[in-house]
Amino acid sequence: MTQSAAQPYEYRRRELVEPDWTRLPGWRSVTREQWESAQWQRANCVKNLKQLRAVFGDLVDNRFYDDLAADQAQFATMSMLVPPQMVNTMVPVGAADWTEALYADPVRRYMLPVASDRRTDWSSHPHATRDSLHEHDMWVAEGLTHRYPTKVLAELLSTCPQYCGHCTRMDLVGNSTPQIDKLKLTLKPVERYDAHIAYLRAHPGVRDVVVSGGDVANVPWRNLEAYLMRLLDIETIRDIRLATKALAALPQHWLAPDVIEGMERVARTAARRGVNLAIHTHVNHAQSVTPLVAKAAKTALEVGVRDVRNQGVLMRGVNATSPDLLDLCFALQGEAGILPYYFYMCDMIPNAEHWRVPVWHAQQLQHDIMGYLPGYATPRIVCDVPFVGKRWVHMVTEYDRERGISYWTKNYRTSIEDADEDVLSQQYAYYDPIDTLPEAGQKWWAKQETTTYATL
Repeated sequence: MTQSAAQPYEYRRRELVEPDWTRLPGWRSVTREQWESAQWQRANCVKNLKQLRAVFGDLVDNRFYDDLAADQAQFATMSMLVPPQMVNTMVPVGAADWTEALYADPVRRYMLPVASDRRTDWSSHPHATRDSLHEHDMWVAEGLTHRYPTKVLAELLSTCPQYCGHCTRMDLVGNSTPQIDKLKLTLKPVERYDAHIAYLRAHPGVRDVVVSGGDVANVPWRNLEAYLMRLLDIETIRDIRLATKALAALPQHWLAPDVIEGMERVARTAARRGVNLAIHTHVNHAQSVTPLVAKAAKTALEVGVRDVRNQGVLMRGVNATSPDLLDLCFALQGEAGILPYYFYMCDMIPNAEHWRVPVWHAQQLQHDIMGYLPGYATPRIVCDVPFVGKRWVHMVTEYDRERGISYWTKNYRTSIEDADEDVLSQQYAYYDPIDTLPEAGQKWWAKQETTTYATL
């Protein structure tokens, strides 16, 4: 009998492991009780180079710290904020050469970007913008984006327990950086929440609310619970989704007794009223899926949350290969009870070109991951097209591969297009990273007038 050919991807079940945080010099004396405390995690977040040096000690060379400092000064659109839980998933088993291992680490590449990661030819696409999805333009109340006919995005606050380098809301979320003077929410939270509820009561066509920010893990629980209960009082609201990367970056928060008890109250009320309550998290690599993350997700399900789903972002150097995506999906779905839901193409924000992938690459990834996961757990790869919204990557109408311009259509009006009769017949452009184009395409872009470049 002849030996069968190997599959393009070979599945092997991998047990989740919490990396040993005591391997890091700064945390050698940290106890399990401390590690599993949300308060300790928040108090010991890495916010600057001095604190990062205190964690890694002499394991990492000065050239890495200098590289990180250069990025913070010249390129970063997000300030540094990484919880110990997430730092601990970088180089999870240690290395003979920690510096090189840290440079290559997929979690580090998007949570602690360094200057040498960025492209020197096209650091930003000419059409990159601070609010690339125009969410702020579609505010119907402060922090409430009405972009889709039946769905709204509710930004309750502008902070997170962690700041991702590729954040699509980099114009609003987090502290200002040397490159970006952030927008500010001006209303008091109670006034902002009142405005949201008033709008939703006045617009019964909205049935789905994504409660986000920032990250809802930074909303004091009593305030978040009160907001959710007010949503549940609106008869026309049928879906509520809580957006929180902290389920993976700070699972200790979602395992705190007061949060678990509060989630159970909200979930019980939602179930009684026939409302679908879900948590949407943001995990980009299998290294981030640990036993504590799985415990947080399963606890949410146990207290009555209908589903916990993942919305990752495709990024070069992080997860933009089919083995990386499949490893992550099997860790999420098979070991942590988290449904792989979407992978978004990284949005066209400034200084993100080294992360972004072209549409054709995303299409190939969608092709290559099919058939391995259960159908219900096979994620859709989507392009969030400005002024259009989420589109499966194979829904492109036209595609100029040489210049990297894809064209998309839409089937609804956003809240700023009520009077525009032509939006449903127009085509909307999305742009591939220029460095991925053939030589002729790169030359074409190089000849374009510099006035087309977005400014920070």
